[in-house]
Amino acid sequence: MTGLIKLYFTSDKPLYKAIKNIFGFYPEHISLYKLAFRHRSASEKKINGLKLNNERLEYLGDAILSAIVADLLFKRFPYKNEGFLTQMRSKIVSRSSLNHLSNKLGLNKLINLSTDLSLGGRSAPGDTFEAVVGAIYLDKGYGFTRNILIKRIINIHFDLDKLVNTEVNFKSRVLEWAQKEKHELIFRVIDEIGEKQSKQYLVAVIVDGKNIAQAQDYNIKGAEKLASERAWQKLND
Repeated sequence: MTGLIKLYFTSDKPLYKAIKNIFGFYPEHISLYKLAFRHRSASEKKINGLKLNNERLEYLGDAILSAIVADLLFKRFPYKNEGFLTQMRSKIVSRSSLNHLSNKLGLNKLINLSTDLSLGGRSAPGDTFEAVVGAIYLDKGYGFTRNILIKRIINIHFDLDKLVNTEVNFKSRVLEWAQKEKHELIFRVIDEIGEKQSKQYLVAVIVDGKNIAQAQDYNIKGAEKLASERAWQKLND
């Protein structure tokens, strides 16, 4: 029985239609998508000690989405270096970007949250988008998922050429957050890896004496930018 036939004999008809309207297809295994929209605050009974929510699908979807975007950028920009590709991917899959995308698509309206947690939560929309990607992958396979994400999501909702010139200053965001919340924040070079032209600098973002994120690059400024983005994502999560 196909997803289209199931549509007429199920109480999940609204979810079938929502997936069709947003992504252009009917699910085969609707239970995957129901789980993708179940926030951890609304976890159901445990199976072998594991709570039923979208966290595992989010983990899987994050990896699938990252691989698809990396592959797309690698082919779209054949003469750009690893640093450029990494930053472009980050602009697409950053938590703030996915939160905005999820809200734009209307996924935020489908999230199953506990009654005492509003959709104002910082990462719920973006987490849910990743969980849905994980559900599509399990339901339809990698090739299908890649096709849907590129044609119906990235090509429509992201202008890659414009994104090249869009600078997201995560370091400024982290510094502003620390100042507003009255935290001590420093950037520290904690290691130097390699020698001469191959030397890379490992920089840590330290908040109140605790290393919350780190990254390495061929210059200190680049490492600070990458570490700042990771720190910003962690702070938002």
